[in-house]
Amino acid sequence: MNPLFNLFFGTTIFIALAIAIYLIFTRTSRAALQRIREITYHSRNFHRSVPLASNTGRKFMTMVHWVRARLGLVTDTLLPERLANAGYKGTLYSEIYTTTRIVLPLLALLGGCVIPNDRGFWMIALPAVAYIAPNIGLTRMVKRRREKIRRSIPDTVDLLVICVDAGLGIDQALLRVGQELGHSHPQITEEMLQINREQRAGKPRIKAWTDMAVRSQLPEIEAFSGMLVQTERFGTPIARALSAFGDNIRMKRRQLAEEKAAKTTVKIIFPLVLFIFPSMFLILLGPAVLSIMRGLSSVGQ
Repeated sequence: MNPLFNLFFGTTIFIALAIAIYLIFTRTSRAALQRIREITYHSRNFHRSVPLASNTGRKFMTMVHWVRARLGLVTDTLLPERLANAGYKGTLYSEIYTTTRIVLPLLALLGGCVIPNDRGFWMIALPAVAYIAPNIGLTRMVKRRREKIRRSIPDTVDLLVICVDAGLGIDQALLRVGQELGHSHPQITEEMLQINREQRAGKPRIKAWTDMAVRSQLPEIEAFSGMLVQTERFGTPIARALSAFGDNIRMKRRQLAEEKAAKTTVKIIFPLVLFIFPSMFLILLGPAVLSIMRGLSSVGQ
């Protein structure tokens, strides 16, 4: 084996193990720290941390724009919408995504050149996988964020009912709920605060609600937005509509849990047949088979 390949392979394994150990041992501490921060947080405003500072972001965007202009690359028109669905809004994240899809295949090509065996195959396969990987990761992040929003809907509706019963309007209730859920459900908080910012900028209330349904692309959010639009147009009591909507959401979640529980009886057949039954047969029939074989051997002698 090539010593350079062994060094590259060992370094990669070491870095992967170090990252895995760090994530495993710091998960509990991060969750506890977030909970303590939620309890002892004095200000109710929700602040999202930005990974890059403003000056660094501007310099990075300028450099990426220059590289893209020289290479003649064009950004996908649907990319900002997909990044927004994943929770990353702004042109900076589009540039980061585009740069990743350029840099990763180049690094993978260099890694394929180092591999001594089947070098041509690895020089083609690794860049192809590296080019597809950001798209797959973005799709998974979009699905994960939608799932988190879906799970936060019952808590959001309950808090909205409490705020409306206390005398707040629907706009103030949405803002208050968004501020209260900033740490436990930051995804739904971003949507609530986005509605508030759009309304303050002059967008009609119904339009802001329907845009939230378009951004999330969730049936529950679409039903929630439709319910708010109907109460706004027909003047029905918002508290009663929210209570009925919350009961409907809980009933659907209970039915979904019952459906998944009913499917487990069918899904458990495969591990039973493939893993558990052979072990049981080996334990139960093994001694009998050995005894029969021993008896037949003695008869033959």
